[in-house]
Amino acid sequence: MTRRLTAAVLLAAACSRSTPGNVTLNRWKAADQEPGQWMSLGRTWKADRFSPLTKISDANAGQLGFAWEYEARSHRGRVEHGQESTPIVVDGVLYASGPWGSVFAVDARTGKEKWRHDPDVDASYNRRACCDVVSRGLSVWGGKVYVATLDGFLKALDAGSGKELWRADTFMDRDSRFYTITGPPQVAGKVVVIGNSGAEFGVRGYITAYDLETGKQAWRFFTVPGDPAKGPPENDAMKVAAKTWGPKTDWESGLGGTVWGEMTYDPDLNLLYVGTGNSTPYSGWNRDPSRGDNLYLVSILAINPDDGQMKWHYQEVPWELWDFTATANMILADLTIDGKPRKVIMQAPKDGIYYVLDRVTGQFISGKPFVFVTWTDGIDSMGRAHVSETAVYQKKPAIVFPTEAGAHNWQPMAFNPKTGLTYIPAREQGMVIADVPGYKWTKGRDNVGSAGMLGFILDLVGPADRKLFDDTFKANPKMPSPATKEVLIAWDPATQKEKWRVPTGNGDWAGGGVLTTAGNLVIQGTSSGHLIVYRADSGEKLQDITVGTAIMAAPISYEIEGEQYVAVLAGFGGAVAPVYPKEMAGYTWQNYGRILAFKLGGAKTPLPPLRSPQHTPEPPSLAFYSDTLAAQGEGIFLGTCGVCHGARGEARLSAYPDLHRLTPETHAAFDSIVLGGKLKTSGMSSFGDVLKPADVQAIHAYLLREQRTLWQEEQSKR
Repeated sequence: MTRRLTAAVLLAAACSRSTPGNVTLNRWKAADQEPGQWMSLGRTWKADRFSPLTKISDANAGQLGFAWEYEARSHRGRVEHGQESTPIVVDGVLYASGPWGSVFAVDARTGKEKWRHDPDVDASYNRRACCDVVSRGLSVWGGKVYVATLDGFLKALDAGSGKELWRADTFMDRDSRFYTITGPPQVAGKVVVIGNSGAEFGVRGYITAYDLETGKQAWRFFTVPGDPAKGPPENDAMKVAAKTWGPKTDWESGLGGTVWGEMTYDPDLNLLYVGTGNSTPYSGWNRDPSRGDNLYLVSILAINPDDGQMKWHYQEVPWELWDFTATANMILADLTIDGKPRKVIMQAPKDGIYYVLDRVTGQFISGKPFVFVTWTDGIDSMGRAHVSETAVYQKKPAIVFPTEAGAHNWQPMAFNPKTGLTYIPAREQGMVIADVPGYKWTKGRDNVGSAGMLGFILDLVGPADRKLFDDTFKANPKMPSPATKEVLIAWDPATQKEKWRVPTGNGDWAGGGVLTTAGNLVIQGTSSGHLIVYRADSGEKLQDITVGTAIMAAPISYEIEGEQYVAVLAGFGGAVAPVYPKEMAGYTWQNYGRILAFKLGGAKTPLPPLRSPQHTPEPPSLAFYSDTLAAQGEGIFLGTCGVCHGARGEARLSAYPDLHRLTPETHAAFDSIVLGGKLKTSGMSSFGDVLKPADVQAIHAYLLREQRTLWQEEQSKR
């Protein structure tokens, strides 16, 4: 029977190749029968990012070299945004999404372009994205490519030509709420499901399912309750959730819970697994002073994709306070735990706990810290985490591990069924977090209600925060340094123990996503512009390829005509694009999007052009300037503009324009840009809804002051 089934699968696969991108349910479920393909973000429905290919192995990884590259620059605006997508390879064609929801389809053997889709996106949505203009992936199914644009449209493209077949507007409240989409769509049964981003600005999270063929909406599932004054709960799940929110809940804030990470679908159980995001605002006493659990924030939900009804849920962080999310990638596996076989779902999210759940029932099996953790006093036998009062910052600032950047963020981890280990791109980092008094939801503003100071920028904190760190470390000698230490951790999920770890850098986002293979390999890129190959069983470094471009995304491996390849998207951006980490490759080489492929016996990887140092123009003398006005503008700039324009001189580079080094022409047009939206087609939309002319003048004065300082420093060095 097995031989007949295998033959049938291979015959069906061969026939399907006449139609580009023809992934079917049967073919996807039998993905291991076609080990040379990479048909979904996690390769198979278990989403473990494990390749069974063995031609590249721990015996010859030192021979891995450059095969080809494809330039994946953004065609919109002046900013080079981050590349965070995992490619998909089907029948010799590599498909990848890029910033704004662009799609690249190239020959997976040569890198030659087959087609490219550059969507017509409202560039003003750049302002609405908390964490850069990025896309974390697409889906290929039934001859179609499904991709979402930043401004909220889900599209189906013809996999052979890139022609748009249908598109659906997924946003329910475009005018008053700052929704965006940065996450990938997930095919589940007869529908394709998409979530959204925007909790930092104050939105109500939800996912929406659309018919694969027509794009017609099938159902919508909200992740948090709506204002009861506007109507009853939408379904039984919302009735349950509503009981965990108090009578003084700030419904105007939207409450958050957005789904912006990867979802996972189990076709055997017909369950769609959804990880939900953080709260709005973070400060729980401003959101819901009752200290209820606030379902379904920071939860894993199991949804029936046929009707959108929830089967079970597990909440990782009750009464979420720290921007922790359950949006990290989830992996399905069959493990033997305590001598018994279990069908599990695993996640290592931002809160620093490695969770193992029964994926059939949602039952908690185990949860252990994989990094240093202080936000919880522990997890009981039922899986409920107990919030540590020392991490509650309502009355005074608190020091918390991990940070709001997360012990493990969106960069995908991988699981190797041969070693039994999960490989986690992790971060050991602490933060000072404090309440922001007088919080009130405001359209177009940051609505988090707290201020977090990450350990890696301790040189910028005030004396009180510095003393809090110092005193805490004196009292806790086992606590790791607050400075960022990024590591790659090999973790045994069956025993909940670390097998090995290797350092990957000391700058935020130092390590990218992970691939593991049957060749006993783990492969990861870094922000310093390297692709590194390790032994999966020991962590020994086998190969280090300098590519000159920062890598955030996860690599994949595939095979064509007997040749095994490793491919990855490169290009830095994301949440820390406003200030590059110190070791980021962009300080040396130009930063732009690339797809890079490697093979045994390949060549030396071509490096991008060297970055040309910039010089600060002499600022003009403008009549309105005063030191007092500049001092007022500093706070306004940091609160409104600094989230993107944090760069300042050669020591702090950014993907966004450095406003401390403006040309005379830009100074002259300053008001028309900030208030009038003169550059809205490039992504710099008007801020006239949140800034008054006097505010803009104060910001301008501050930038003049800082530019003069930079200019004088440069003059003194000549």
